[in-house]
Parts: sequence; C-alpha cells; structure tokens
Amino acid sequence: METYQTEQEKFWAGKFGDEYIQRNQEAWLLASNTALFASILKRTNHVQSVIEFGANIGMNIHALKNLLPHAQLNAVEINETAVNELKKIHDLHVHHKSILDFSAPLPYDLVFSKGVLIHIDPQALPHVYQTMYESSRRYICLIEYYNPTPMEIPYRGFSEKMYKRDFAGELMDTYPDLQLIDYGFVYRRDPVFIQGDLTWFLMEKRG
Repeated sequence: METYQTEQEKFWAGKFGDEYIQRNQEAWLLASNTALFASILKRTNHVQSVIEFGANIGMNIHALKNLLPHAQLNAVEINETAVNELKKIHDLHVHHKSILDFSAPLPYDLVFSKGVLIHIDPQALPHVYQTMYESSRRYICLIEYYNPTPMEIPYRGFSEKMYKRDFAGELMDTYPDLQLIDYGFVYRRDPVFIQGDLTWFLMEKRG
C-alpha cells in the first residue's frame, strides 16, 4: 500500500479523488480552460515545455495542446484513476506520484498549478514552492483561490482539505528573483467562460 506524508495526499489519491474526476470532465470546462490559458500564454514567449502539478485527468493539458501544439507537455498526478486517463493523451509525459515526492528530471519553460495548492497541507507548502521553483526554467503560474491572509474553508463536508492564501506572494517572498508579469481573475458567473472564482498569477525568473 502506498504511504503518504500528509492526510491530504491520502485523501486525493483515494476514493474522493476518484469522485472528483466524475465532477470535472464537462465539455464547457475545456472551452473555459482554453480561454483562460490563452490569456495567460499571451504574456509569455517561446514556451516549449510545460509541466502541470496536479493534472487530474488532463482538462488543462487538453487546452494547452490546442494552444501550444508543438510544446512538450508533462504532468504530475497522485490519483491512479486520473493517471490512467492522462496516459491516453498522446505525447504527454506522466509522473504518477505526489507533488511532495516529485523531483524534476529537467527544468521546464512553464510550471503551473490550477486549483491544487489550495488542497495541500499548509505545512508542506514551502517544499512545494521549492519544487515548483526548481522545476522552472522561466515561468511559474499559480491559478488558485486568493486571500490576503491564510484561511481554511470547509470543503464538501470535510475539514483541513481546502485553504486560501496569497500563494504567489509567498512564492515571490521566498524567491526574490521572481517577477510578477501579470495576474487576473476568472469568475464563476462569467456568461461564456465559467471558472471557479480563481485568481491567476504569472511570474518569471529574472535572476
């Protein structure tokens, strides 16, 4: 049996993670993701390799394949059911492991997470920040729930499974050579491209 460092890893690797898959494979999400990543990528240059931390079944990856058809795409995912779906995506390099156990074999032009850091044990965030920073050759993008101060919020009847905070600010405070390039907000009531009240931050290494 797989062992994990945190309760949150066990939670997402198991039954709840499987159930999450069923709730997040609607066609509208692909359209919304494509619009979101088009807004982000227009502020980048020459992105030839990308890795997603916490890719689930690849709804973000599918959007990126349309927007960056020649880029090498990579994914880190803890849930086995999701990994089996990711392996069906042509030319996608899949790493089946926890983010806390991942070490990049090489740096990538763009490293990103979307709705993933919010579910990580806050005590483990410094390690995750370090891994994302060291995995990036140039850009890091965090697409998460923002709050100026850390706070826990109930998640589908569970406690200690979702948190909001200033993830990007903490990352830039830890690594001063990261410069904020752009940021934006996507709204759950958008009439065309619905997202879940996420705030995105695009940063670039300038060291």
